[in-house]
Amino acid sequence: MSMEASKIEDLIRAGFPNAQITITDLAGDGNHWAAEVVDESFRDMNRVQQQRAVNATVREQIDSGELHALALTTKVPE
Repeated sequence: MSMEASKIEDLIRAGFPNAQITITDLAGDGNHWAAEVVDESFRDMNRVQQQRAVNATVREQIDSGELHALALTTKVPE
């Protein structure tokens, strides 16, 4: 089962409405994705907390198998 980049972005944006989000299909198969999320709310979080917060926005899709793999990069704005 594959997922569209726009759906992944929409799910993440629901949790981080002001974030800069970049979604990349790593394998060209719609199953292996990377997301870079840049958001001010990450400023007081460590990297693990940032990534857990983003993962929470797509947890249902991961658990159901709709989203197979998502590599995350999280940052605070410069």
